[in-house]
Amino acid sequence: MTLAGSIRLALMIALAAILELACRTGLIDRLTMIPPSEMVTALWTILASGSANADIAYTLTNTLAAIVCAVLTGFAAGVIIHALPRLRRVLDPLLTAYYAVPIFAFYPLLVLIFGVTATPIIVIGALFGMVSMLTSTLIGLDRVPPVMDKAATMFGLGPLQALLLIRLPATIPYLITGLKMAVVYSVIAVVAAEFILSPKGLGFRIAFAYNDFDNRTMYGLLLLLITAVTVVVLLLHHIEQRVHERWARQ
Repeated sequence: MTLAGSIRLALMIALAAILELACRTGLIDRLTMIPPSEMVTALWTILASGSANADIAYTLTNTLAAIVCAVLTGFAAGVIIHALPRLRRVLDPLLTAYYAVPIFAFYPLLVLIFGVTATPIIVIGALFGMVSMLTSTLIGLDRVPPVMDKAATMFGLGPLQALLLIRLPATIPYLITGLKMAVVYSVIAVVAAEFILSPKGLGFRIAFAYNDFDNRTMYGLLLLLITAVTVVVLLLHHIEQRVHERWARQ
């Protein structure tokens, strides 16, 4: 483990210990939060009983679909917008302000189009994650060294060949960054959509437990979400760092 990884792990353990102490001593009321050790116990009980398996599968399916849609559409849109400078000048201010738009306000329209299914939730998740992938694609293409474009010209490559063989491989570090952010935003959007809009899923179960003052179930499921997302993001971060280091040596 690297020094940064060791520091990160030590910080997480320290924060968990402080939170445990605050909950055990009454500094934080049990109606507000339960100790982290009880969250772990509650999560184990939930997973062992299988009571949340259907909701976990529902949320996982929605999230994976949203991430795939966000990454593919964001990447394709980034490539197209980068190739059309005039269109980019028009869209740049809109992309900057994109996350200020209340995406959830479009849910009634999405229900009208797709019906009361999982599709509106997937679309909301994809819309949340798409722009981070789009932006990372644009940044990556902007930072392709000019010498690579000159090499493509020297080898007689056409625009499409240069894009596929030279420019896109050079953007891989930035695409991984976009993927990492798309995962985070898509998970946030899917769970939030389930929280307020869905009759099932982890978001629905967490909201139901919150309204029922069932802190063990609520924090157990929150711990599951936080742990799963943290593991995936740390894995992508590790891959991202390795790719950046490899490119820096070239």
